[in-house]
Amino acid sequence: MSFFERLKTAASTEWRAYTEHPFTNGLADGSLPEAAFRHYLIQDYLFLIEFARAYALAVYKSPRLADMREATAGLSAILDVEMNLHVKLCAEWGLSPSDLEQAPPAAEMLAYTRYVLDAGMRGDLLALKVALAPCVIGYAEIATRLVSRPGADAATNAYRVWIDEYAGAPYQEVAARAQAHMEHLADRYATPAREAELIAIFKEATRLEADFWEMAWRAGQAGA
Repeated sequence: MSFFERLKTAASTEWRAYTEHPFTNGLADGSLPEAAFRHYLIQDYLFLIEFARAYALAVYKSPRLADMREATAGLSAILDVEMNLHVKLCAEWGLSPSDLEQAPPAAEMLAYTRYVLDAGMRGDLLALKVALAPCVIGYAEIATRLVSRPGADAATNAYRVWIDEYAGAPYQEVAARAQAHMEHLADRYATPAREAELIAIFKEATRLEADFWEMAWRAGQAGA
């Protein structure tokens, strides 16, 4: 069993609550309230700004030049690709990049990103990568599940662009590279005695991901 599979197995309850949250199912069948998706996108834009900082921290934490290049590629994927999707989708509501950047941050967004940055500051590159994994690798897994659902790619599904972005080959490659790099780091630094600590980080980051969906889900219910 790979290191990532061991993490998921140890955090199976948290992983299921995150990857199978009603918010994600609403994306697949198009039933998600627009208010929920809009709230999510705005907060996720702020989230990506902080995740970019985490990848910059990964450059600093990198023990080898190859690790630095890997972190730089992840930083570029956030700043040059992923954030552009949010800008494009939010433009449909008349929101500019400046509007997104100046939006009030939700407590759930702050809790999650501060946890990841703290894990990286206190630990090594592997600890930081484990904290990042639920987002980076989890989105690829979620989108792969959603794109196979009937109607997910229908022209009537307002969320097909989001699903296609994360289920598409470019993002799937980003996630696969992140997982492969984490496995490589685990081979070097994940001793049996340390694995419990890394599992705890993964569980908490996964729980905070589920809280992020829940935050947006509640916004949708309130706006319904």
